[in-house]
Amino acid sequence: MRSPFWLCVPVVFVAVALAPARFEALGAATAPAKPSSWSHEYWAQKGDVKLYLFRKRLDAPTSGDHPRPVLFLVHGSSNSGRSSFDLDVPGHGDYSMMDVFAGYGFDVWTMDFEGYGRSSRTERNSDIAEGVRDLKAATDVVLRETGQTRLHFFGESSGGLRAGAFAMAYPDRVDRLVLAAFTYTGEGSPTLAERAKQVEFYRTHTRRLRDREMIRSIFTRDKPGTADPAVAEALADAELPFGDTVPTGTYLDMTANLPVVDPAKVHAPVMLVRGEYDGIATEEDLVAFFRKLANRDKQLVVLPGMSHALGFGYNREQLWHVMRSFLDMPSRRDHLGP
Repeated sequence: MRSPFWLCVPVVFVAVALAPARFEALGAATAPAKPSSWSHEYWAQKGDVKLYLFRKRLDAPTSGDHPRPVLFLVHGSSNSGRSSFDLDVPGHGDYSMMDVFAGYGFDVWTMDFEGYGRSSRTERNSDIAEGVRDLKAATDVVLRETGQTRLHFFGESSGGLRAGAFAMAYPDRVDRLVLAAFTYTGEGSPTLAERAKQVEFYRTHTRRLRDREMIRSIFTRDKPGTADPAVAEALADAELPFGDTVPTGTYLDMTANLPVVDPAKVHAPVMLVRGEYDGIATEEDLVAFFRKLANRDKQLVVLPGMSHALGFGYNREQLWHVMRSFLDMPSRRDHLGP
């Protein structure tokens, strides 16, 4: 069994972190038994656009509660927030990152960006820059409701681009930042090279087809066998009631406008996570981004047996494990600077 590639600073190393038997034991133990949880829906207003927010935690907030750490989950190009992070796949295990991290003690939020899911549909293409404005409106609500001043963020694929761009624009709102299936320049990406053949369509249209076959392709295009086919069907069942099209903006940004995140301007601690078989996020591209990050509290993790859709893979417990470890990192005790 392959062990994870893990590159960290201040001590930079490549480690065979776990023997195979220990690795399997940790993977099995990382996800807690699924607890009952409290949930609530919210709306944020961005001009005349209504943005849908969804929240989960172990129990309802009460007056005088000590604020819990907030984890905000940022969805990608093809699916909305709850389908991405609170998916129910009966008989096939837990796929709700919201439930898992609520069980760890986090106050977990997600949202639908403009043009996705339950949020308003407009004539705009919901590109990365618009996503930053969406996150500003959404975090206004989260900060008010939770009493926190900084939030942890997890963004996957173009959700990572949105989260990274938000961290550049609003550094005072970002605590720790997990960027999964992220891309910096896109150099060397076979998926983006293929997608770029449609760049003129993305320039001239604000929505693209996202039907059941396209959703299935997310699970097979990198490496068949990294995810349960039943998850693709459950995801399509959850998403298609919102229609069979989604905005083109992030596809245009990822094929014509990279880079959209400057690592030197991201001042939060960052963990980059890549699946071994990811066809978008090459290791070379991520290492280049990693080396330029401003904060020395940073990690780069490559998870074996996983592809682009990390949260939907057979080995998703490994993602939860490294995320929780990073988000719970003890504070530094030295006085040597950032």
